[in-house]
Amino acid sequence: MRGFRGPKLVSPPSRGTASICPALLAEGQPTLVGIDHGFSFPLAYYEAHHLPLDWPGFLEDFLRHWPTDRDHTYVDFVRHGDIGLGAERTGNPRWRRLTEIRARAAKSVFHFDVQGSVAKSTHAGLPWLLYLRRKLGERVHFWPFDGWQIPVGRSAVAEVYPALWKHAFPAEGRTPDQHDAYAVAAWLRQADLDGRLQGFLTPALTPPERALAEVEGWILGVG
Repeated sequence: MRGFRGPKLVSPPSRGTASICPALLAEGQPTLVGIDHGFSFPLAYYEAHHLPLDWPGFLEDFLRHWPTDRDHTYVDFVRHGDIGLGAERTGNPRWRRLTEIRARAAKSVFHFDVQGSVAKSTHAGLPWLLYLRRKLGERVHFWPFDGWQIPVGRSAVAEVYPALWKHAFPAEGRTPDQHDAYAVAAWLRQADLDGRLQGFLTPALTPPERALAEVEGWILGVG
């Protein structure tokens, strides 16, 4: 696109990105939103807690135990037993989703307090995925849980991993977090324009792997 200067940094309101996503995703223009945290947990978690292999049900169950969407509520409050029922829904940092294994460097969603961890952001962000799903319903496609093909004209939300793409773009004075966001937005746009995006939306998985990914989720861009 002539004159396009790359993604633009937007400062979110006090409640963060989740507070601007509903309006963005409800607009007429189809939008793909990439979010940098786990959208689900490994199969071992479902088995350990005797949960049905049902992603919407998983989100509801998680919120009942980890109410991290409440005002002034932090993940560590639940971890330390000050609020919620987190002790009833824990996981092992050795448990990893298939997509994390394929991405190699991606850490487990239960690997807290280490550099590069997504455990806190995942435990904080899962209730907001449920919020978006409740608020927007079928207007938004949660990939790949709602299917590997995004319907024409519909906005979508997908899990991303900035480490896959951030080294392809110069930082140009951005903070690490800002550059992660920039790289995701820039890569998604490029992949859409040059036709690669459709291939990444349908990764080459065996039928059992595909069924597992529909429970555990998948990182967009991981082959």
